[in-house]
This record gives sequence, structure tokens and C-alpha cells, in this order.
Amino acid sequence: MAERWTRQRRMEHTRSLLLDAAQEVFAKQGFGGAALDDIAEVAGYTRGAIYSHFGTKEELFLAVIERHINRFLDSFAEVIESFEGLDTLDIERLAEKWRDLTIAGPDSAALGYEFSLFLLRNPDARERLTAQRKEAVSSLANYITIHIDRLGGELQMPAETLARLLIASNEGITIFGHIDGDDLFGPFLQMVMANVSPKPATPRRARRRAD
Repeated sequence: MAERWTRQRRMEHTRSLLLDAAQEVFAKQGFGGAALDDIAEVAGYTRGAIYSHFGTKEELFLAVIERHINRFLDSFAEVIESFEGLDTLDIERLAEKWRDLTIAGPDSAALGYEFSLFLLRNPDARERLTAQRKEAVSSLANYITIHIDRLGGELQMPAETLARLLIASNEGITIFGHIDGDDLFGPFLQMVMANVSPKPATPRRARRRAD
């Protein structure tokens, strides 16, 4: 017997298809060049569906960016959680995961650049989204702190500073790799990990080792 879709499930499905289409069009045509009619056509819906779910082109764009960032970060969770300590952390595995996420081309990174250009060109939007952007940095900093601590390491710079650097560098590392043909994922991660050192042994641990 075919499963009946609830109204909520149908709405979520439509929203997901609209976001998929919008991500594709925004990445290829930019925020300014992307037309809602084009997005609706790719998704297989009308422009009215976009208005119904998101209200405006700007809100649709922001929803695409939020989902894009969350998916990117979540994709690393399984790999990072597989490491038990700094001595088992495999930078090449992390770099390989990063490569996998960009294997289809630089469109994903281009989307991030579009968001940066959007904020640069729209002071009102930049001010309106200040709190949201700070929350994203804080969330990433907390993610970094938790995992570095779990692995038995400590950062040589504030976690929030590292989070800002990672957000600012991600698209550039990806796009320049595609432009120049240089694989920068591994070297960049090595540079990041150079700012992580093992935690000093506690007195209790030191006594046990002496014994």
C-alpha cells in the first residue's frame, strides 16, 4: 500500500526541491543574475511556490546558504569522530573528505563567494544578519573546541579566531585549487593543525608515568 504523504511532508519535499534548484542557479548565475523564474523552472514549480515558502529572493538565498553550511560541517562529523586522539588524526583523510565535497566542481565554493559579495554589496542585509553570522562563528568555534579537547589537544589561538579563518578561507582554497590545478586541501589542514598542540600532562598523569 502506497504511503500517504501528510501536508507537512509535502511542504518539506517542495521546500527541499526549491532549495536544491536555488543552490544550483545561485552558484552558476550569482545572486544578482539568478531569476526566480529560472529557479522555479529547475525545481518544477511556479514562482508562486517560492513566494509561499520563502517570501523573497533574499530569504531564499539565505536559506540556501544556511543549509549549505550545515551540510558541509555535518559531513565532517563522522570522519572527525572516528579519531581517538591527536596521534590518530589523519589529515589526509580529512583532506580527502573535503575533496569529495567539491568533486563536482567549484560551484559549491562559488555559492559561498556569492554570499560574501551579497553582504559586501548590501549594507542593510549585512547589518541585519550580524547576529546570525556571529552565531555561525560561535557554533563552529564550539564544534572545534569540543573535538580538539576530545582528541587531547589545545589551540594556540582563540577558537573563535580559527573559526573565522576557516570560514573566510574555505571557498578560496577550493576555487584556487580548481583554477590552478593545485591540491591545497592537505597543506591548508596541515597549517590549521600546526596551531594545535597536545595538552600538557596533568600532575596525576605525570606521577603515573614516573611510577
